[in-house]
Amino acid sequence: MFTKGKPEGSNPVAPSTTKPTAGEPLRQAATKPAARSAPSLISGDMKVKGSMVSEGEIQIDGSIEGDVKATALTVGDTGEISGEIVAETIVVRGKVKGHIRARKVQLASSAKVEGDITHSSLSIEANAVFEGQVKHSDDPLKTAPKPVSAMQTGS
Repeated sequence: MFTKGKPEGSNPVAPSTTKPTAGEPLRQAATKPAARSAPSLISGDMKVKGSMVSEGEIQIDGSIEGDVKATALTVGDTGEISGEIVAETIVVRGKVKGHIRARKVQLASSAKVEGDITHSSLSIEANAVFEGQVKHSDDPLKTAPKPVSAMQTGS
């Protein structure tokens, strides 16, 4: 089964001894199909400035100042996001200040949202606070939000 005479690298199961380049792990992650796993978690004591992108699920209990894109996103009771959110499904229990685009949006009773929502399906529980405009779209992930000035001037 095992022989000493085979040259290194001929066994497809053997680990590679070459060091990966700086961009290689990102490239490998991008080409692999997304596996079902636990959601990425931004805990309550974490503050992030900058955009986040995930091909999986994210739960945010901390504070994000920037745009967030994911397959599924949950903003926990202590979570806060200032920026645009784009995902297949979004559940908001905390605070969001910015545009939301998703196929399915759910605002829980503890949600406080200040911004526009573009959706295919929207549910708002009693006592949720929402200030903004709502627009239904068959594919909200492909439509970019219009600037407010263009909507107000009618051009």
